[in-house]
Amino acid sequence: MHSISLSLLFAACSIAAPKPVNNPNPVAETTHAVAQDHETAYFASGCFWCVEAVFEQVEGVKEVISGYSGGETINPTYRQVISGNTGHAESIKVIYNPKVVSFKTLVQVFFGSHDPTTLNRQGPDKGTQYRSVAFYQSDGEKKTIESTIEKLTLAKRFKNPIVTEVKKFEAFYQAEDYHQDFEASNPNHPYIKAISKPRVSRFLQAYPELVKAGLE
Repeated sequence: MHSISLSLLFAACSIAAPKPVNNPNPVAETTHAVAQDHETAYFASGCFWCVEAVFEQVEGVKEVISGYSGGETINPTYRQVISGNTGHAESIKVIYNPKVVSFKTLVQVFFGSHDPTTLNRQGPDKGTQYRSVAFYQSDGEKKTIESTIEKLTLAKRFKNPIVTEVKKFEAFYQAEDYHQDFEASNPNHPYIKAISKPRVSRFLQAYPELVKAGLE
């Protein structure tokens, strides 16, 4: 009985989610407008419920959208992605003001809010759809990511080697509506209480200088 309770409490993101629904009209990157004074960044580091919640705390970040990126399937659905057969990772799109927060700082947030040494896994979530990926849209962004990895490695920030995939950004597909702002909308969900909220709390404690006013 005890073991069953634990398995339910720490259920993976894909298992704990509401019953998947079809996504007949997913939103591709090319149809998602961004204000001229804002830029975009893309990351994947486990269940996007958690990753979205972390980045939404960062000063200078206007919006965070959960979706799918890094794979081959066009217009994937959630059901397809969690099968592990599309090549996509659960990802986020960060819309931010570069005058307030830099891409370099967002990369710092990325590496500082998950374990980049676990291959195809983050916490209880296993599979290539939960792998660690830092996407780049320019040579400058690629250099920033690679430089950060080099510095973290030299500083022995992690006990094991960093396995984060550094990948050129190609497309982002917005996830179904019920995934957006999932933590805020479902504060009492077992996965949110057991996995997501503690992850966000660790970030807030480790990087108070990056947090939006009033959220410290």
